[in-house]
Amino acid sequence: MNLPRADEAQPERADAARNRRRILDAAARLYAERGAAHVTMNDIARAAGVGRGTLYRRYPDRASIATALLDEHERRLQEALLSGPPPLGPGAPPADRLAAFYDAMTQLLEDHAPLALGAEVGRSRFIVGAYGFWRVHVRMLVAEAGVADPDAMVEPLLAPLAPEVFVRQRELGLSVERIAAGLGVLAHGVLGHP
Repeated sequence: MNLPRADEAQPERADAARNRRRILDAAARLYAERGAAHVTMNDIARAAGVGRGTLYRRYPDRASIATALLDEHERRLQEALLSGPPPLGPGAPPADRLAAFYDAMTQLLEDHAPLALGAEVGRSRFIVGAYGFWRVHVRMLVAEAGVADPDAMVEPLLAPLAPEVFVRQRELGLSVERIAAGLGVLAHGVLGHP
């Protein structure tokens, strides 16, 4: 008898896949309507038409749901950073690539701010997979630019992309284009001028 190995992922059952999709669709709608801070797990379970046990088995909290919703958008950006055309993808100078990354991230935040705010609760920002990817990318650009002590520069260069910072700038009336342009000045100021 062939038993599955512990490290092999089991295929998702059809009913589990349906419930996952219902949960994510309901959460996306509620987060967009009310903002993540004003949505409870009970709200999501009710809107999805699933029991609380079903919800909690898959997602232990609101942040895990928001993270799952953001995942597909962040994966597209990750692919563009790895193999897309310059300046976002390889082949451009580090400062131009960082400015392009800032531009892409500000658009992602504009499109999905409620999800980003819901996913990054407290220190959770630093433990989600996407943040680790962004950190490696920015560190690589800083090192490639020849900046001394790249490790000391990564978090300061990622800090302006915190969802709370972005939302605050939008509340103050700054357009996405102005925010991205300001971050471009930061990128070129730290990594070199165009």
